[in-house]
Amino acid sequence: MGPSIETVKGATFGEVFAVKEFRVLFGSFVLLVGGEAIKMLALSVLVYARTGSPGLSAAAYMAGWLPYIVGGLFLLSLADRMSPRALMAAGELVRAVTCALLAYAGLPVWAMLALVLATGLFSPVFLAARAAMLPEVLPGDAFVLGRSMLNMASAGAQIVGLAAGGAFLAFTGPSGALAATAGVSVVAAGVLRFGLPYRAARGAGGRGSAEQDSGEQGVGGQSGGQGAVRQTLRVNRRLLADRRVRGLLLAAWLPPMCLAGAEAMVVPYLGGQGEAGVVLAAAAGGMAVGQFAVGRFAAPRTRERLSLPLAVLLGVPWLVFAFTPGIVGASVLAAVGAAGLAYQLGLQRRFVDAVPEEALGQAFGLQSAGLMTGQAAGAALAGALGEVSAPGTAIALSGAAGVLVALALARVLRPGAPVEAAGNGETARPTGQAVS
Repeated sequence: MGPSIETVKGATFGEVFAVKEFRVLFGSFVLLVGGEAIKMLALSVLVYARTGSPGLSAAAYMAGWLPYIVGGLFLLSLADRMSPRALMAAGELVRAVTCALLAYAGLPVWAMLALVLATGLFSPVFLAARAAMLPEVLPGDAFVLGRSMLNMASAGAQIVGLAAGGAFLAFTGPSGALAATAGVSVVAAGVLRFGLPYRAARGAGGRGSAEQDSGEQGVGGQSGGQGAVRQTLRVNRRLLADRRVRGLLLAAWLPPMCLAGAEAMVVPYLGGQGEAGVVLAAAAGGMAVGQFAVGRFAAPRTRERLSLPLAVLLGVPWLVFAFTPGIVGASVLAAVGAAGLAYQLGLQRRFVDAVPEEALGQAFGLQSAGLMTGQAAGAALAGALGEVSAPGTAIALSGAAGVLVALALARVLRPGAPVEAAGNGETARPTGQAVS
């Protein structure tokens, strides 16, 4: 087992940023998120300019996220079979080439969408390599603060990226914005390649190799020459069969799914895109404040104890939308609700402890793929609900679903809950021990 939470020393943001490898990961992540925001906005505008179709424009904006479920199901084992530095740098170069082709190759709309979908299949792998490297460079409580900083950076980079994208679109048009994203991606690739030391693939040595040599097969081990798709499916099944891992994955997926449903109805609720933008920006700010406050001021044990009440908080403010608050009230409620996303910080250490080291990349990739898919599903369900009810009612029902989901997951969200037992009734395995 990992060290007891009672003995884990609380880290500080200063200690986290003192680690050079984290600074490289942080800086390249900001470039990644900001560049992706510019790319998808520019592609959406380009498709609309070509076709005049709002539907195709919306499809183009979402095209970068749609492949997550496919990549998450079939390709994630690559995150543990290749060097993380090489994978992350390759991901940036793939994005640079994709943006250059979208900008200057003169592709028809169907080919542009197909290109984004095809290259997007590997996005979960690239992100999984980054996520799995974080606990390697930030041990103990520093890892949790590192995740907190990346979450805050994600919110800020999206806002800045969309603002920068709007400026590029105004002065250079969609092609210029896509070319700028390609340049950002090349810079990020260079930062990763020359800023990070080489690290071998997790599945290439250590415990995984020892098991292979002895003929045993663990969760993350590679059976000689087994293909990436087959191994990904096998390891996903093993991870989901473990009650401890499965519970933590559901706790990471389901509450944000309800939050996404509520946020998806903000535009029809307010009617004006400008007002909706204010509310959604307030939600992003609330998320950043929650991440900072819980990460900075709560001790490791306290963070884990806060997981349940914060997960409940994620849904409660949205209930008030049944009484149709105005834009000021809606902004405050959205900020308070999104601050509840800090509940995830209390799950991070437990997740790392629950997953075998050689499958850590795939586990983080599965977590991210399920999160992206769940948010898309939540938005779709809320949209369907909004077709038969008032937008405020649909938002309130999404909030109610969030509260019920959090309460249903109470055994997982509470630290030291009985979920530590494995699915077959045996004692849960120690950290890194393979499931046979």
